[in-house]
Amino acid sequence: MRKNKLPYFLVIVTFALVVIGLVMLSSASVVQSYESKGNNYYYLVHQLLAGAIPGLIALIIASFIDYKKWKKFAIPFLALTLFLLVLVFIPGIGFDYGGARRWIAIGGFTIQPTEIVKLSFLIYLATWIEKRESSLKDLKTVFLPFVTILLAIGFLIMQQPDLGTMSVIIFSAIAVYYVAGARLGHLAVLGFSGIGAILILIKMAPYRMARFTVFLNPELDPQGIGYQINQVLLAIGSGGLLGRGLGRSIQKYNYLPEATGDSIFAIIAEELGFVRIVLIILLFAALTIIGYQISKNAPDMFGKILAAGITTWLGFQAFVNIAAMLTLVPLTGIPLPFISYGGTALLSSLAAVGILINIARQSKA
Repeated sequence: MRKNKLPYFLVIVTFALVVIGLVMLSSASVVQSYESKGNNYYYLVHQLLAGAIPGLIALIIASFIDYKKWKKFAIPFLALTLFLLVLVFIPGIGFDYGGARRWIAIGGFTIQPTEIVKLSFLIYLATWIEKRESSLKDLKTVFLPFVTILLAIGFLIMQQPDLGTMSVIIFSAIAVYYVAGARLGHLAVLGFSGIGAILILIKMAPYRMARFTVFLNPELDPQGIGYQINQVLLAIGSGGLLGRGLGRSIQKYNYLPEATGDSIFAIIAEELGFVRIVLIILLFAALTIIGYQISKNAPDMFGKILAAGITTWLGFQAFVNIAAMLTLVPLTGIPLPFISYGGTALLSSLAAVGILINIARQSKA
């Protein structure tokens, strides 16, 4: 297959988002970093060493590895990440934070397996679907096994629990299934079943129900269940058109929960203002458009559906995070790709972009 030129626009957009993320993390984390670690830049340094630097190395390596070779490692890679998901529940290895058990500590390193499974599952799913391309619309041989796989992954993730990550994985999987050419009837069943399952899960957990209630009425209990979203709105509103200025956020002084995580977009809006956050949103939109264009021009089915899955994962996750900050959807706890604090998340996202780059270099256009 003829190698095309490097997709420079994709590289530029990705690097721009990573740089913005590191700059804004250095600002958003300074108070929390000093209070918990005695160092203003602990979180920034950790993000560089555990996420950005190994992530960029992974991006470069993945961009030179023929993406079709990932099919050979699809099952071992998925098995490894599922094993890591199980390790989360083993005392002494897994640990919890904020009522969720999503992390493992190995040799001084902290890993969040759900961030890795986003990529490993897509590689496995693309491999699995490509092998069944000729019978894709068959109920017994493809649709029911596909649903079974989703249920198994969803069950493990919901034990942590992590409804946001599960939603991202399922939405990406359905997008892969759609791009591959699934029956619209099967997709409709998946869609309605997924919405129903999410509503049931929301109703089953009081804290999820509280988030949904606050979404419907943000003014409800501003010092209790509505505290985070009200602080988010204060941060975004006080930023105005041009923002307070880099480093001048008030909300990061322990007013806004998760200022370095899923709420970092609010800090960005407060410091940089409406004009600049629109540019960040446009960067995510550009990344999504480029990704789907790469999927469209991929040389084979595997590349097509893998590119579509990766793009849907990153684009949908960014959309949900930003929409939650703007009260367009309930708070989910989903981090903002390339920007929120989390080394495993940044490493996985950059590795996925590296695979996209390789698919683009072998594209038909």
